Amino acid sequence: MNHSVVVGRLVRDPELRETENGNHVTSITLAVPRSYKNMDGEYEADFISCVLWKGIAENTVEYCKKGDLIAVKGRIQSRVVELEEERKKYVMEVVAEKVSFLSPKRKED
Repeated sequence: MNHSVVVGRLVRDPELRETENGNHVTSITLAVPRSYKNMDGEYEADFISCVLWKGIAENTVEYCKKGDLIAVKGRIQSRVVELEEERKKYVMEVVAEKVSFLSPKRKED
């Protein structure tokens, strides 16, 4: 079973891209605070990459900005990125099935 729910803040404004097939996609990164303090008594965060497709991507780009709190429900996916000199990089990301906007509505909206 491959289900994941991640709640965190956007580290940058999401930007919509279009694939060769005409599908809309955006890649976001969420800063997710850890529930415990490090050796210095500070809370650290993990930075989780997420991929949003089609309507989910369009809505997120339209309604969310850097710093907004969102929840992403989806599945974890791994893929291989080919680098120069025949090196490979393995990437883990959450592919969104649903996104919930948790920040209050802005006054300018």
